[in-house]
Amino acid sequence: MRFSDAKRDHYRILARENGYRSRSAYKLIQLNLKYKLFRKGDVVVDIGCAPGGWLQVLAEQIGSNGKIVGVDLHSIEPLKNVTLLQGSVEDAKLAGNLLDTTHSYFDVLLSDLSPRVSGIWQYDHVRQISLSLNALQLALKILRDGGNAIFKVFEGEMANEFKEEVANNFATIMISKPKASRQESSEFYIVCKNHIRKEIIQPVPVS
Repeated sequence: MRFSDAKRDHYRILARENGYRSRSAYKLIQLNLKYKLFRKGDVVVDIGCAPGGWLQVLAEQIGSNGKIVGVDLHSIEPLKNVTLLQGSVEDAKLAGNLLDTTHSYFDVLLSDLSPRVSGIWQYDHVRQISLSLNALQLALKILRDGGNAIFKVFEGEMANEFKEEVANNFATIMISKPKASRQESSEFYIVCKNHIRKEIIQPVPVS
């Protein structure tokens, strides 16, 4: 067995032993240990949440005083203290629907979005970046000033453009690949701290 295979099995076994729905739960655990993105009482949305591993981590770490919302195209098994919305990040109504569930801006947005992989790398990369751009636009609408975010990104020629777009809207961005990610995988995460909320100021009529 190759080392990478052994490592994948390690996190899969850990997830099963600890009751997580996916091994990717350990990616979020590792990212939050390093970057302190969310805390007890936060209002957090997880975009692309199926099968629910990240939601389980959030429920453990945020507690019942916070608010957790999961969004996915597919329905998933309910989780205690988690609100689930079935929908697409490309739906223009999603921002309003999310704000309706909390009646406040969000502290954190998590995006672990991936397209259905076709095997045609260029197509998959473009599609994944498109989904991430939609997640970024959503974040700009629903995050409070100073809020945090994580975006999964596939490596490729459009990744740098996406990084630049993110950097225009957050004070600090960092690139990370947690140990729980397969090292041969093209995915990495952009960790974003301190959202710079740009309110739209309506012009004052000149009398």
